[in-house]
This record gives sequence, C-alpha cells and structure tokens, in this order.
Amino acid sequence: MQFKLTRNERLKSRKLIDQLFSEGVSFSLHPFRVLYMVHPRGSVGPQSNLQFGVGVSARHFKKAVDRNRVKRLTREAYRLQKQELQAQAKLKGKILYVFFIYTGKELPDYHFLKEKLGIALQKLVTITNETDPSNT
Repeated sequence: MQFKLTRNERLKSRKLIDQLFSEGVSFSLHPFRVLYMVHPRGSVGPQSNLQFGVGVSARHFKKAVDRNRVKRLTREAYRLQKQELQAQAKLKGKILYVFFIYTGKELPDYHFLKEKLGIALQKLVTITNETDPSNT
C-alpha cells in the first residue's frame, strides 16, 4: 500500500474551493471545521475520487511559519489515514471534495492532529455510506 498525496489528490481549483465554501456541507470536530461535497462519478472530473485541502486562520497564527507547520502536520496525518475513505469513495463511485480548516488557537502536536483527523475521516466514511442511494 502506498501512502502518497499526489497532485491529483490536492484541492487546488479556486472555482471548486469557492463552490465548496458556498454549497458544501460542514461539521465541526474540535479543532477542525470540515467542509465536504459528494458528487457522483461522471465521465468528466478529477482523476482521483478524493480531493483534499487544508487551511489555517491567520487571525490565530500571525506567523506564516506557524500556519505552515499546522498545514504540514495536517497533510501528513491525512496522508497516512486516508486509505479507508478513498477506498469507500471509489467503491461507491463517488467523488469527494474535503477541506479542513484548523480552528484551534494553540500550536498542536502531531499526535493530537492525527487522532482528531482520524475521527473526522471516520465520520466522512459514514457520511459517504449514507449518501449512497442503494443504502436508502
């Protein structure tokens, strides 16, 4: 099993990010606010079934060094735990766009982020199952 976070798996499109913030569904799980959208897999779309982005507030972290550290730790925790969500999205034939916003006020350590991100990813797996029309 490869634990990569490739270019196709990163959420980079400004248009798609704006759509995610305007039309996406969100839930909060301290210290993250998670925005997501689930779309059926069409003939046109990204090569990956799962696209991910992360953001940190400049209000709470004035120094770019601190913001970049939180983003780097979050990406690493995501990269190591995304396999179940990715497999679920592929199995259901869905495209899942996910954006994590770090809302905490203190600089976290890696183990704390990994634990909280794992809980958020499990909730997203559950949501992906619920949005499946064959389950309802």
